[in-house]
Amino acid sequence: MTFQPLETVTPAGSMPAVDPVCGMRVEPARAAATVDHAGQTYYFCSKSCAQKFQATPTRYLSGGAEPHACCHGAEHSDVTTAAPAVGANERVEYICPMDPEVVSNRPGACPKCGMALEPRTVTLDAAENPELRYMSRRFYVGFALGLPVFAVAMSDMLPGQPLHSFAGVLNWVQLALATPIVLWCGWPFFERAWRSVVNRSPNMFTLIALGVGSAYLYSVAAVVAPALFPAGFRGAHGDVMPYFDTAVVVTVLILLGQILELRARGRTSQAVKRLLGLAPKTARRVERDGQERDVPLAEVHTGDTLRVRPGEKIPVDGPVLEGQSSVDESMITGEPMPVVKGVRDVLIAGTINGEGTLLVRAERVGGDTMLAHIAQMVTEAQRTRAPIERQVDLVARYFVPAVVLISLASFAGWAIWGHESPLAQGLLHAVSVLIIACPCALGLATPMSIMVGVGRGADLGVLIKNAAALETLHRADTLVIDKTGTLTEGKPRLVELTPHGDVAADDALRLAASLEQGSEHPLARAVLAAASERQLKLDKVDNFRAVPGEGVVGVAAGRSLALGNPALMHAHGISVDNPTATGDRATTLVYLAIDNRLAATLKLADQIKPTTALAIAALHRDGLRIIMLTGDQRRPAEHIARELAIDQVIAEVQPAQKADVVQRLQREGRHVAMAGDGVNDAPALASAEVGIAMGTGADVAIESADVTLVRGDLRGIVRARQLSAATLANIRQNLFLAFIYNGLSIPVAAGALYPWLGWEISPIWASVAMSLSSLSVISNALRLRAKRFD
Repeated sequence: MTFQPLETVTPAGSMPAVDPVCGMRVEPARAAATVDHAGQTYYFCSKSCAQKFQATPTRYLSGGAEPHACCHGAEHSDVTTAAPAVGANERVEYICPMDPEVVSNRPGACPKCGMALEPRTVTLDAAENPELRYMSRRFYVGFALGLPVFAVAMSDMLPGQPLHSFAGVLNWVQLALATPIVLWCGWPFFERAWRSVVNRSPNMFTLIALGVGSAYLYSVAAVVAPALFPAGFRGAHGDVMPYFDTAVVVTVLILLGQILELRARGRTSQAVKRLLGLAPKTARRVERDGQERDVPLAEVHTGDTLRVRPGEKIPVDGPVLEGQSSVDESMITGEPMPVVKGVRDVLIAGTINGEGTLLVRAERVGGDTMLAHIAQMVTEAQRTRAPIERQVDLVARYFVPAVVLISLASFAGWAIWGHESPLAQGLLHAVSVLIIACPCALGLATPMSIMVGVGRGADLGVLIKNAAALETLHRADTLVIDKTGTLTEGKPRLVELTPHGDVAADDALRLAASLEQGSEHPLARAVLAAASERQLKLDKVDNFRAVPGEGVVGVAAGRSLALGNPALMHAHGISVDNPTATGDRATTLVYLAIDNRLAATLKLADQIKPTTALAIAALHRDGLRIIMLTGDQRRPAEHIARELAIDQVIAEVQPAQKADVVQRLQREGRHVAMAGDGVNDAPALASAEVGIAMGTGADVAIESADVTLVRGDLRGIVRARQLSAATLANIRQNLFLAFIYNGLSIPVAAGALYPWLGWEISPIWASVAMSLSSLSVISNALRLRAKRFD
């Protein structure tokens, strides 16, 4: 199984293309510009990229240019190199968890939502998140300087107010301590707020900066020029009370909330880190002189021969050259039972060898292994957007302006109808509204669930390519399934051997397998596999010759052998009674002749996968109508359909017609998921609402599908549907938490309940509530990691 990266140039209307200048993925239909060069069409995310490409196309096509990174439609910034990601010498790109279209070449804040950017590709040895370190340093300074400010503010609650006579001096002390907290510790909030204004994308930091800035500037004016304030801002003693404690405590609490959020968000990448951690650090290489030595995995190259000893992790993808062993592939496929691997069987990097010693040829190493591609697919899927986010985006677009208006209305209401110091009370309530209404929880509700759900799928051996598939899979009511390689194993197996005359069955199989050692035909592999299962020792074959379209001949153990179809037998003067396949199952009959006498008949057939019946039964219980769509003949297809209780069979379908069948079902009002593994299934997989590829199938099928089952086991569809339903339920829970929080908290912060219940919320408690709302959404999303699926 291999995963191919997207090509740089992709025809319009098909898969996303890649901008050759900045590397950003572009939907051809939505490209900002296109350029035709050397007979190819290239798609660009912006006109700026297209202009650069037109000026020096060879620079970008040859890979000699410095790549650029897009940042929400802004002009591209210069690239700085960073630590390698999955492969060596790869630059690190940073992406916004809420707005995955925002990509930057360095860590920082998203210009759209203000959230900290994350590395696009997760690495096992990634250093501490620079944003976490950045915020932590400011939090500790703010906390140390803020304690005295908070203590002074709370002193007014002491009996007799013993420090009130020192209020003038203490106000200046608060000013001195609060200024570095607000202007240095809280500087990232103001910086992001300014960027949101410039980009016309108001976000949570717009509200935070307005709230903290208003409280701080008001307090500075109250200390420096108190005489300028009208009576509405003065207390019972005629003084103007500063609110440095509000600005300071809100800043420190929001910094704390950012730290907790960054740590929680970091946990969503643990599934990918677990995958990357499966690869060993070293490999034992067999040198050309026969000597063996342990080398770092980075020094292993394609074509090297490696020895994997019992209990060791397999370092690369590649076929077994020598030996036989059981291999634990559960960490990749989610299947607990070990798989027996022998000569020519392909091993997967990161899986664990059992009791035998294996010699392996390295075919895919480093970033080309299936393990690395799985990690890449998971991280890319975690950054895609689900259709439900469009509704959230629509709400968020008007949310911040609406909150600002509510804040102003709150100030006006308190200024007109407030009690003691009505203007000062109005300011506090206005600030409380701004702080408590930060839309962070709303923005995180969907992407956090998607990130955790995709990671959980990787643990289950279900690779989800995009968020739309994760959201819609459980809504499918019809599952169209290919037969060969999907319901069946896709390769023939020896199901019956009938000896003739005095030849023993094992002797006939041993001679047939000996003769097939020199053949690459699928039937040859089936005979060799049967001999391997019976642990038969094969003979050396001389004068081997393949007869095209008929079979193979040779000499083994001093006996003349011929193995093939009736035409080969007739050529050797041997008559066979049953020259055609019989029965309901599609079978192939192969004949063995020894010294020009018929010695055995071998019946080979494609077998139903052992787990298929269980999967079909589970999918039926889940309410799916299951349709077999195959190019094979109707009689064997119907036989398998009866055996598996499949609802409908559509057989003898040409590859080009498979997509037509899927589209016809969709026109009938059905929500169609399609599962297949071959090149001929790719158009149908792309046409279905959700395409599901077998991980053991063709690359083009995998690229066309939205979901890949690593093991090729249909039970993975059951798990994927359960995961889809659980993720969508989690998204709805998160959106409920976000909406109910804002729906209840904003009126309370504005003071709507004060006339009846006497309830008020200070800006300090508003900041606590705001942080808790974000953490509640993140914590709820993380629950998906512990959920069990059948």
